[in-house]
Amino acid sequence: MKLRFEDNTLRLRLSAEEVATFGETGQIASHVPLAPGPDGTLTYALQRAPDNSTAAAETLRVAYLPGRLTVLVPETIARNWVASEEIGLSATLHVADATELRILVEKDLGCRH
Repeated sequence: MKLRFEDNTLRLRLSAEEVATFGETGQIASHVPLAPGPDGTLTYALQRAPDNSTAAAETLRVAYLPGRLTVLVPETIARNWVASEEIGLSATLHVADATELRILVEKDLGCRH
């Protein structure tokens, strides 16, 4: 799974295998060692959120703890996305006064010719 930040945009791109794993297990995570020791790793994840949870709220959400960034996708949206030809999911969140974060989750399926 690829993670990209650009200005106020967070983008995750998943290979076909990762999309399948996400569909089966409801989550997928990657780890990037940034410094020595147990606190020196950044974990970023994509996770299904039950539709009845406050995390679902009918749109993509972000949960952040030091060293862990999780994009939460409501269960119904996640299941529909995995099973369809739809390439991407997106949402814009208000994260602070007059500050927005755009979230993109995309299938990275390569060229289809």
